[in-house]
Amino acid sequence: MKVTRFYTGDDDRSHFEDLEISWDDTTRGLRTSPISVNGLMFRASEGDAHFLELHPAPRRQLILCMAGVVEIELGDGEKRQFGPGDVYFADDLTGEGHRHREISGPLIHAWVFLPEDFDPAPWRA
Repeated sequence: MKVTRFYTGDDDRSHFEDLEISWDDTTRGLRTSPISVNGLMFRASEGDAHFLELHPAPRRQLILCMAGVVEIELGDGEKRQFGPGDVYFADDLTGEGHRHREISGPLIHAWVFLPEDFDPAPWRA
């Protein structure tokens, strides 16, 4: 399963990283290894083209897009869009941060709060 991470680099700017969560084949279908989490919150927009200027993420969190389309833009102008079924990982807790722009809504997202010591290394190719 593909996950796009954005994180703070040594230059205090946010960068994208493409990750892949591997699947295990079980008698009940494909599954990933369990991920310990600290919480879960759902967010829905009014479909009002919500926009946030440059800001760091409030916490380490996986974001599961269930409806709508959002665009994440980094300070250097690089942009990526995420729609239903996409997963992205907000991990730019310091520095310049990212912009969040609703492309089509309403948005419905699940925010999955990760522990501070979560290590994404196993997801790197």
